[in-house]
Amino acid sequence: MYTYDSRIAYSETDADGFLTPEALVNYFQNCSTFQTQDGPVPMEELRRRGILWVINAWQIDIHRLPHLGEYVTVGTVPYEMKGFIGLRNFFLDTADHQERLAVANTTWSLIDIEQGRPVRVTQDICDAYPLDPQLEMENLPRKIKLPASGGEVTASFAVSVHHLDSNYHVNNGQYIRMALDIAREQGALDGRNTSLMRIRADYRAQARLGNEICPMVYTQQNEEQTMVTVALNDTEGNPYTLVELWQRGMG
Repeated sequence: MYTYDSRIAYSETDADGFLTPEALVNYFQNCSTFQTQDGPVPMEELRRRGILWVINAWQIDIHRLPHLGEYVTVGTVPYEMKGFIGLRNFFLDTADHQERLAVANTTWSLIDIEQGRPVRVTQDICDAYPLDPQLEMENLPRKIKLPASGGEVTASFAVSVHHLDSNYHVNNGQYIRMALDIAREQGALDGRNTSLMRIRADYRAQARLGNEICPMVYTQQNEEQTMVTVALNDTEGNPYTLVELWQRGMG
């Protein structure tokens, strides 16, 4: 397990003063990056070897989004490595550890940068991420299935510089932000971040600067919750990423 402490900053909050979902994803990404940088195989060494970790899927269960000024602890728990795959949990707790605010499960692949192919995790990389027991949460399948019908086409847009990360493709958190913005613009979700209860993301292909993203939005509702699936597709209709957003109420 690896943790760090923080405080919810104004720049991380929405109009109501609560942590945004995008900032929550950033906390989790920062935590795994800090663990890598503090270990014996930091990102600079991975790049020297021509490899990098790529995330395949997120499942984030949100119990409560913290408010401006709250002190929190962010943590990550690598719990399994096999072949080229790494599995890790994340959590966001109150500083006193009396309340679990959010918990996440993720799947990662170790990739050869030049060939774009998975490579087996070596022993020294395994040793850099000591394993702990998997955290308790409801684990849904990694792959997201689109509804058979009902998709609504929305306006396409091009990938911009601010969407990119250090590997020059769209940052995984940016896909989630795109999906949230699109779902709200379409009226499929309301603007209350505090009503979000789950976010899932299934990454299929890498979008780069200038690529066109053509979204499709699928909405399923009942009296208790709304589930919106946003397919962020290329111009041929193949998904770069599928994002599933669950919200309390609105049914």
